[in-house]
Amino acid sequence: MDTKPLVNKVAQKALVTLDLENFFPKPEDIIAIDLKDFLFKGLILKEAEFRETIKTTDWNKYKDKYVALYCSNNAIIPMWAYMILSAELAPLAKDVACSPLEHATEIFLYRNLAALDMAVFKDQRVVVKGCGDRAVPEAAFVQITQQLSKVARVVMYGEPCSTVPVFKKSID
Repeated sequence: MDTKPLVNKVAQKALVTLDLENFFPKPEDIIAIDLKDFLFKGLILKEAEFRETIKTTDWNKYKDKYVALYCSNNAIIPMWAYMILSAELAPLAKDVACSPLEHATEIFLYRNLAALDMAVFKDQRVVVKGCGDRAVPEAAFVQITQQLSKVARVVMYGEPCSTVPVFKKSID
């Protein structure tokens, strides 16, 4: 009886695995700034006092961090206050979002995906990893599929050993 060696066809095909969990910021890299801490009696933002606090704050703790700006009470915060804080953080922070902490993580995920260098995936067979330790929002899968379908040869979902085809570039 002539036996042929078993060939792992999955291993033979060059696949690039993309794990969307890797694009979430680490929890220790996210800092929130609650604008209620800048309010007079927890109600009103006084411009002169706000600007003085901005001048005297040591902003270095925000260096290379993801910063979420929000207000935890129902005070009306003028738009310029968010803008001033954002401008102050711009040279230091990795990114700044105007959102409560629980939503800011997703915003940073989407921005990190948008900043991904898609040239790496040009004409590649890409598997977008489907299982993991952390729930990834459906919107992230939609976003990365939009990005990959413009450059990748093939996009699949799942694990390299068990994938679902999502997109295959037609060859003209």
